[in-house]
Amino acid sequence: MRRLEALRRMMADRQIEYFLVTGAANRRYLSGFTGSAGVLLVSPERCWLVTDFRYFEQARQQAPDWELYPQKGKLSEALGQLFREEGVTRLAFEKEHITYAQYEALAGLGLELVGQAGLVEKLRMIKDEGELEAIRRAAALADDAFAHILSVIRPGMREEEVALELEYHMRRAGAAGVAFETIVASGPRSALPHGRASSRRIEPGDFVTMDLGCVVDGYCSDLTRTVVVGRADEEQRKVYDLVARAQQAGLEALRAGRRGSEVDAQARRVIADAGHADHFGHGLGHGVGLEVHEAPRLSPQAAGPDEPLLEAGMVVTVEPGVYIPDWGGVRIEDLVVVREDGCEILSRADKRLIEL
Repeated sequence: MRRLEALRRMMADRQIEYFLVTGAANRRYLSGFTGSAGVLLVSPERCWLVTDFRYFEQARQQAPDWELYPQKGKLSEALGQLFREEGVTRLAFEKEHITYAQYEALAGLGLELVGQAGLVEKLRMIKDEGELEAIRRAAALADDAFAHILSVIRPGMREEEVALELEYHMRRAGAAGVAFETIVASGPRSALPHGRASSRRIEPGDFVTMDLGCVVDGYCSDLTRTVVVGRADEEQRKVYDLVARAQQAGLEALRAGRRGSEVDAQARRVIADAGHADHFGHGLGHGVGLEVHEAPRLSPQAAGPDEPLLEAGMVVTVEPGVYIPDWGGVRIEDLVVVREDGCEILSRADKRLIEL
């Protein structure tokens, strides 16, 4: 209910009387409801959860402070009836979480529609202690899975087998699921930042980059480590050391009061000074919470007059990488909590260059 009141204060500042919440993560954040279908309607005095028969009992259990409004036909029909009962003529909605077909259905109800972006997401950026505890547990499961896989990887093993073993280990240890499709990229394929695990067999001397995460109580973790199967050569050691130094620069720059683009620049400068500017093409990091990619961003693309300052309690990744086509790549990623005087690193997995 504290989250709901915070949203209502934002609505008052924007002169919003009725706000429709359709984003799944936002719906869960505000109400606690985890069903896959339903929307929220918020006014200054009341709040409704609109869902269908499949979720009536679940909604009553998970969102007891919300008025359950049954959807017996199409969602647009249920909303139209609710709007008429409440005399709604002007409706704010989440323009990032609605399809054009849904917009047309709302427009057909004769309302004045006002698109809003990022209201609930802004609240979600700063995690409370309960959220942080869930993220810590998810991070610990990812750490354990990485430690486990070090005893499993061997030449001849398929990338898909590595991904499956990582996912199974996290699920067996208590994760509700994976936070995203596990990335395993070996040899030249490690130059693919988001290389989906393939049937390629790992060869002696390969870099193997693994990007993994899981979900605990709805909250995600995100971890990347790169290892060498066999002995690392001089160039592999050089690139790995460069990425490790860039990551350390990012971690040292991260604290409340700074901008994400400024933190990104500190790590990016290390890579650029080594002549690899063109081999680091993504942002340094992103927020993690109910979704594995959420606000804020540590990226040059975030720079501008509207870029928010980092605040204590935000959870972000710090994940520089160097990706050299036809050769391979390295990424090192930690999950961290922004603090007033620096950052708290949640990821505990070994970051030294590991040779298997």
